[in-house]
Amino acid sequence: MHSLRRIVDYPWMQKSIGIAAAEYLRFVWNTSHFGIDPVDFYERVRPDLPAIVAMWHGQHFMVPFFKRTEHRVKVLISRHRDGEINAIAAARLGVEPIRGSGTSGRDFLKKGGVSGFKQMLEALGRGYNVALTADIPKVSRIAGRGIVQLARASGRPIYPVAVATSRRIQLNNWDRTAINLPFGRFAIAVGEPVRVATDADDAAVEDARRTVETRLNATTERAYAIAENRAEDFDWPRSQIRDTQIA
Repeated sequence: MHSLRRIVDYPWMQKSIGIAAAEYLRFVWNTSHFGIDPVDFYERVRPDLPAIVAMWHGQHFMVPFFKRTEHRVKVLISRHRDGEINAIAAARLGVEPIRGSGTSGRDFLKKGGVSGFKQMLEALGRGYNVALTADIPKVSRIAGRGIVQLARASGRPIYPVAVATSRRIQLNNWDRTAINLPFGRFAIAVGEPVRVATDADDAAVEDARRTVETRLNATTERAYAIAENRAEDFDWPRSQIRDTQIA
């Protein structure tokens, strides 16, 4: 096991795995029956761009396919070994990585929290949409304050986004990682945006954090209900939109 970890540390191996992962995700996308809810989301969101995209860790692999041709997007990715592979895969799929991570502990500087925050703020100022996982590291489905602080500092709205596939393998780990499989239904659900005033006090920030958590959980449940064909109010044929530059 130790020898395998050492091999994965080699840049050429990380690049190979990252490229293979991106092409596998592209295969899943190209072989899946796609739908988005709400159907007219891309028209609705235009006045709000650039925006912040919130997602749960472990449910994020297919999120690059949320991007449309006209969108410029950057994503926050951690600096550890797996993060390097994820960054290579994201870049392969047309999403620019920002290296750093959120943390609730004393290793904020070590993990690149300050640098990552500044880069995300700068990216939003330049018209990029920014995506990041909302969880506190190693604590599944509990939103941290970082994403709310980013919304407050930038004045940009947070959109809860969830992607689900009808065919998948779900791992029994801390973030309930979903390995998406091809030849099924592929659903994207988007929740109502969370807006944070630039002068929000501590109580308002905490209220926004709880709202992000609640809406992201609801959006995730909606995505799975659609993918599993349990949402009676969702019209699959009407919802098909495949305008993407990474297909």
